[in-house]
Amino acid sequence: MLVIDPILPVVCVNDNYLKLKAGYLFPEIARRVQLFTQANPQADLIRLGIGDVTEPLPEACRVAMKVAIDEMGTEAGFRGYGPEQGYSWLREVIAKNDFQARGCDVSPEEIFVSDGSKCDSTNILDILGDQNRIAVTDPVYPVYVDSNVMAGHTGDASESGQYQGLVYLPISAANDFVAQLPSKPVDLIYLCFPNNPTGAVATFDQLSRWVEYAKEKKALILFDAAYEAFIQDESLPHSIYEIDGARDCAIELRSFSKNAGFTGTRCAFTVIPKTLTGRSLDDRQINIWDLWNRRQSTKFNGVSYIVQRGAEAIYSLEGKSQIRNLVDFYMENASIIRTNLSDSGLTVYGGENAPYVWIKTPEGISSWSFFDFLLNKANVVGTPGSGFGASGEGYFRLSAFNSRDNVELAMKRIRAL
Repeated sequence: MLVIDPILPVVCVNDNYLKLKAGYLFPEIARRVQLFTQANPQADLIRLGIGDVTEPLPEACRVAMKVAIDEMGTEAGFRGYGPEQGYSWLREVIAKNDFQARGCDVSPEEIFVSDGSKCDSTNILDILGDQNRIAVTDPVYPVYVDSNVMAGHTGDASESGQYQGLVYLPISAANDFVAQLPSKPVDLIYLCFPNNPTGAVATFDQLSRWVEYAKEKKALILFDAAYEAFIQDESLPHSIYEIDGARDCAIELRSFSKNAGFTGTRCAFTVIPKTLTGRSLDDRQINIWDLWNRRQSTKFNGVSYIVQRGAEAIYSLEGKSQIRNLVDFYMENASIIRTNLSDSGLTVYGGENAPYVWIKTPEGISSWSFFDFLLNKANVVGTPGSGFGASGEGYFRLSAFNSRDNVELAMKRIRAL
């Protein structure tokens, strides 16, 4: 029996954090890389693991930020606290260019500017109940799972790493990385297209089936479209709101991190239709937009004026051209990775409408063993598929976010093995 000294104060912790597996995927990668570099200080590592961009911010964004800084240095142009939802001029250009131009019925008022789609995908749990049955694909972006563990929405993890209380939807080469609709009713569904980590995409028909399911079951879809700018196939949807009925069942997350290089600058946005509703424990219909607006007004002070002016410049003629050049650059990297790995005899997926290449590890080699092999033999850092879920075992992810010289050198090293 635990005996507590009555003299000393004892602060209780959130025990849900204790259910988390040994470490978040990317810190574990960092730990292994650190051990390697300590033992091999002269090694020239090439990091194709974490999806961080490498190319400079577009000139249009830099110019806009500099102008904004100068404004802040004047009495007339200085700004203090901005609107927690984002400045209206930024929300207006987002609505016009990203949604209305594609026929989506999204108004500026339904757009909430934030400091990251990862933040929004976790913060949204603040306004959703603990009783929801939650579905995630497997493999999956780990944040979706870990944030629900932290919020107390799961049981303990099994030996395979799957948490009790979550509904896992396996995706692999066997089903073309397309998750099947849940066999039992769920309330909250996480979808990410183009997909991280597999690079898979969703067609209009596939997304339509999800929307139909969500409307029938009165479920909510959290649609992560952080990589939509990398879609090359014009027949594919960029937004779930291109699907009829999605406004009644979906929230969409977007980010400027990858397409515009804002990983270090921090700006993103979430779309919550004003018509979207949930229900309370006493079975009342509750407007979700109102809850999120209340949450943001209480817990978030907004993205800085300077950064939002930089984001606005993305939609200028110069900005659009520079963003397209950035996307094309990273997709050319992805093509180089795909081609070289295929020529080396490896089976690869993704990399055609997404900046990630999903690799089948050689027969009999686990994801983490392949990680250690590439690290030690080629000095190349990737991401083991098992870190994204049990069904990711036997796969490995490489990111196209790096310099052209590094990508080409990494492929040269791997082909030489």
